[in-house]
Amino acid sequence: MKSIEMIRLNNKINIRQLGIDGGQGYINFGRIDRHFDAAVVFSWGDGWDHVSISYPDRCPTREEMCKAKDIFFKEDECVIQFHPPKDKYVDVHPYCLHLWRWQNAELRMPPKWMIG
Repeated sequence: MKSIEMIRLNNKINIRQLGIDGGQGYINFGRIDRHFDAAVVFSWGDGWDHVSISYPDRCPTREEMCKAKDIFFKEDECVIQFHPPKDKYVDVHPYCLHLWRWQNAELRMPPKWMIG
């Protein structure tokens, strides 16, 4: 994950609160048809880097999640969205998506030709 100093350099994010292992604020993705910015919560505790993006009335788009990835993570870092087994699923907010990166090891990925 980028340092908080690097994250603050992006003019699309408005950080409202910052703690010792994360923060929260709002991101403006530049969509003129939206009346509000996306809410963002980010953290880097317990061995995980984490970013969640949400709107009150819809899920973020793939394009918005890619932009969030660029704001919070370095170019060479792989992040993932989990789809856990049903018995481990938690739905706190119906329009929230998450990005995760394990800090202690590089994520194994399928070959490039399988991802694209």
